[in-house]
Amino acid sequence: MTLPAQPIFRQRLTLAADRPLIYAIGDVHGCLDALLALEERIRADAAPRMAERPLILYLGDYVDRGPASRAVIEHLAKPDHGDGMERIALCGNHDDTFLKFIFNPHQHLRWLDYGGDATLRSYGLDLADYTDRDEAVHALGAALRRAVPQHHIDFLQAMPIALTSGDRLFVHAGIMPGIPLARQEDQDLIWIREPFLSEGPGLPLTVIHGHTAGREPVFGKGRICIDTTCYATGRLTALRVTLAGADLV
Repeated sequence: MTLPAQPIFRQRLTLAADRPLIYAIGDVHGCLDALLALEERIRADAAPRMAERPLILYLGDYVDRGPASRAVIEHLAKPDHGDGMERIALCGNHDDTFLKFIFNPHQHLRWLDYGGDATLRSYGLDLADYTDRDEAVHALGAALRRAVPQHHIDFLQAMPIALTSGDRLFVHAGIMPGIPLARQEDQDLIWIREPFLSEGPGLPLTVIHGHTAGREPVFGKGRICIDTTCYATGRLTALRVTLAGADLV
């Protein structure tokens, strides 16, 4: 297994401002069945508009909490889904912390408190088998490095952290209000809540994000949150973003 470069550089992508059709998907958290069903709805919705090169854009947090993290990563890492739709998967805080835990578990034990035990189970590991805290961490890290395929590591390393198309910014968590995008910290892009949730972006753009879980999507001040807590509610949300605006699929 190839060790990741430290620190990991994550790209910030820019698409044409007139990209006509983007489908953003909120936090998946290991819910493969919900993801496959939602993608099927998106394909049906996009069928009359395939000439517009529809893009499916995943907003991060593919692992933890739900039952099928490994299968979700395997699905998203496919080079071709055979449906003619472009796909981009952005990085979320859970994905980033999972990758860090794989190679440095002692420094990133907090991942286990974020629902990492469910991810371990999806890779065939049971946290209960590692009971001696000091020795267990070393043994667990070694076992996880053996269990996670290299192409999953490559996928986790390669994920960009943000995507801009015109006055639309897609990111996992949000931004620090009023700070130009070029000066935003990666940490904020995947972790921030306040003051972003209260103040909005403080810039002339709409931020489409996940990370802050709720039962319903939130259309707020300069932002749209589509994390609908799929692992608990069974609801995975997609937002259809066009040049005319945004609405739910």
